Amino acid sequence: MSRVGKKPIPLPAGVKVQIGGELVIEGPKGKLSVPVPKGIRIEKNDGTLEVKRDGGQYAALHGLTRALAANAVTGVSQGFTRELDIVGIGYRAEAQGNVLMFSLGYSHPIEFVMPPGVECKVDKNTHIILSGIDKQLLGQVAANIRSLRPPEPYKQKGIRYTGEVLRKKVGKTGAGGK
Repeated sequence: MSRVGKKPIPLPAGVKVQIGGELVIEGPKGKLSVPVPKGIRIEKNDGTLEVKRDGGQYAALHGLTRALAANAVTGVSQGFTRELDIVGIGYRAEAQGNVLMFSLGYSHPIEFVMPPGVECKVDKNTHIILSGIDKQLLGQVAANIRSLRPPEPYKQKGIRYTGEVLRKKVGKTGAGGK
């Protein structure tokens, strides 16, 4: 039995659920839908959601569906945030509406358009805070921003997630070819 799939999902106050071909979850921050695969059932019992499966061949989908549903419930009730830091002399970001303007050491500024459902704030030109209700979309946007200038291993310059631990490589030494 899936350990993740067995756990019931508590429903906070103000979250409404419609169970059908897909699970529609509506809360104070917005509305999300989670596909329910064949062989998986979702039952609502006094303030919790329980995910059940019809047989052992649906074990992989059992935990997946439960995790997606739990993320949707958390998203519509509290929301998610992802933070990035920009490290490097002259590297900075600036928010202009739903467009982020980056200066990352290239010969031109980079414009990054935020998709609908993701908001961003920039603190001190080097700290980006992304927030939204869809965990998957938020993580993908953060990964796309990081890929504009990933941290390089020698001087650690670039865009990194806040709290990301990087391994620093040692540079060349002046041995002189012997």
